[in-house]
Amino acid sequence: MEFVPGPAVHRVLCADCGTPIVPNSANLCVACLRNTVDITEGIPKQSSVSFCRNCERFLSPPQSWTLARPESQELLAICLKRLKGLNKVRLTEAHFIWTEPHSKRLRVSLTIQKEVLTSTILEQIFEIEYLVQHGQCPDCTKLAAKNTWKALVQVRQKVSHKRTFLYLEQLILKHGTQKDTISVKEVRDGLDFFYSQRSHAIKMVEFLAGVVPVRSKGSEQLLSTDTHSGTANYKFTYSVEIVPLCKDDLVCIPPKQARQLSNISPLTICTRVGNSFQLLDPATLQTCEISAQVYWRAPFVSLATVTDLVEFTILDVEPSGTVRGKWVSADAQVAMSGAFKSHGSNGDQDTIMDHENSSVSTQIFHTRTHLGAILQPGDTALGYHLSNANFNSDDFSSLPSSRIPDIILVKKTYPNRRKKNKTRNWKLRSIAKEAGEEGETGAGRGVVGRMGGRDQKKVEEDYELFLQDLEEDPELRGTVNLYKETKMRDATDGARKKGGQYGMDVDEMDTSHTTSVANGDEQDAEEEADFPTVKMEELLEEFDEMTLGDSEGS
Repeated sequence: MEFVPGPAVHRVLCADCGTPIVPNSANLCVACLRNTVDITEGIPKQSSVSFCRNCERFLSPPQSWTLARPESQELLAICLKRLKGLNKVRLTEAHFIWTEPHSKRLRVSLTIQKEVLTSTILEQIFEIEYLVQHGQCPDCTKLAAKNTWKALVQVRQKVSHKRTFLYLEQLILKHGTQKDTISVKEVRDGLDFFYSQRSHAIKMVEFLAGVVPVRSKGSEQLLSTDTHSGTANYKFTYSVEIVPLCKDDLVCIPPKQARQLSNISPLTICTRVGNSFQLLDPATLQTCEISAQVYWRAPFVSLATVTDLVEFTILDVEPSGTVRGKWVSADAQVAMSGAFKSHGSNGDQDTIMDHENSSVSTQIFHTRTHLGAILQPGDTALGYHLSNANFNSDDFSSLPSSRIPDIILVKKTYPNRRKKNKTRNWKLRSIAKEAGEEGETGAGRGVVGRMGGRDQKKVEEDYELFLQDLEEDPELRGTVNLYKETKMRDATDGARKKGGQYGMDVDEMDTSHTTSVANGDEQDAEEEADFPTVKMEELLEEFDEMTLGDSEGS
């Protein structure tokens, strides 16, 4: 085999240091070329970035504020945008150099390349130091200036309770819709949400339309105008009205509209409220779903609400076999709660009709109910007593008496377990109230219940009913976030602590005499075996209270 030598590489001496190098146009080695040419010329070695300590965002050129964590790719991109002259070289690598978190300095190492002579590319590594300057972004500046707002969303529902807004608050927290809100103010029939940008208000209106049946309209107010530049400054207001129907309400549909809805019976109860609401005929189990658009064409109101419910005792239940989803039709015999008394001796208790008690009707009613799957003889249930009802409704008055039942049962109750007054192992969160906010009436309250005064007791009652609805309805419970209660109160002290829901001051009650009087009743009363409980796997761990606000759910 014949050896073929490779081509000879001619070398020359460096013009400055005399080191043998491959010939180039400058006849200089790399070290001497770096001493002669600086490719970092025109790139500042020191710069600054603006940081807002309130919202923890950095200013990204030209005028946008971006949330970026330390040593993240987002922060590195912001730092590189601040450099002038970087577009004249080729950036091959960039990374952070660790610094003390409190030093207010950011160090970035850059590796760049640039063609200095013909076919001669020089690479250089250098370091840039950034000074973190603290300031306020425009949003935080408006917040510090007594919540100067640009857009307002007014949410209203013309009902006598706050259960809808308590549920709406949990939906807002679950989906994180409150993060753009600069303040929340409670008014008589609803809430006002203030925003610094119009797009955030539109986003809230779209969210509300997706979770509850609403109708909305917008308006704008001209604040100032510049005739030279043709610009104007507006404030935008969006009015959102929620359908005045709630779960478990008694509804009388107008006869004409009932015929259009698959000829359903006009007398129904509301079983579910989402972006539309569902009505159920307890006698036939026929259901219909009405959207917000259909409702507002011919609106109607409920005949009675949960405050009008009466407690009944179930004497007998005979299922008829008709099943529709979770509802089972049944014929039931009921009587007013308190129409019976226990009588017997030697430990044998017999339940007999209390004819001596003239304050409670001893009449037995026959009705058809949709709760045949859960009701048993001896249970108690809440329902509407229509025998002597007097509703101010032309639609109800036009119904024939044969189509109006004496009793309409709505839901089962658990009076024995409620008497035990056991604490819950879970709680809910509330949107926090900013200090010094407009309309402030007390510290630590949530979004609902800020008005105080006479409204405070009513909100507490509505909140307890809302908690009971969550316990008894797994479908409703799945739409909100429940958190583990880490500070369980002592169930044996019989006293309510101060600082309950929304931080309201609740006076401690002395129950020593009450316990002694009701002790016999509680010992005799047996807890319901089917009492709904919230399982531990449904609960979430407690997060930072500064993010969501703090409120007890017990």
